[in-house]
Amino acid sequence: MSNTSDSTQRDLLAHVLVPVAHEDDALKTARALEPYDPNRVTALHVVEKGEGVPDKTPVEQSEELAAESYAAVRQVFPDADDHTAYARDVVGAIFEAADDVNASAIAYRARGGNRIMQFLSGDLSLKLITRGNRPVIALPRTETNK
Repeated sequence: MSNTSDSTQRDLLAHVLVPVAHEDDALKTARALEPYDPNRVTALHVVEKGEGVPDKTPVEQSEELAAESYAAVRQVFPDADDHTAYARDVVGAIFEAADDVNASAIAYRARGGNRIMQFLSGDLSLKLITRGNRPVIALPRTETNK
């Protein structure tokens, strides 16, 4: 790589926001990000709020899930920061958190699912990639991090 490419890569990976859903997802995502050697990592867990309807899970359970997810990320990135967001719109919460922590990029690992699940969820990956105001890095799904 040339110096310009090295500088651009360092800028892109200066502070990466990593949305995580649960402990297993967090560990797999962190392992997928590890080879890229980001300077700083902030793990994000979004607690989905119902806004007028019952929450999917009790807040205490969601916060415990977030803590487990952060601990999993810290197995790979011991100095990782964490950020918890409470929102109905998960993608909007990711973008808002990226602004809050001044992330240089958002890195995520697609969670897959069949086409029906993608349709019902509004395909979060598509929304992340097309609506962002900063680079979004789709991490590869390898045999070791599936």
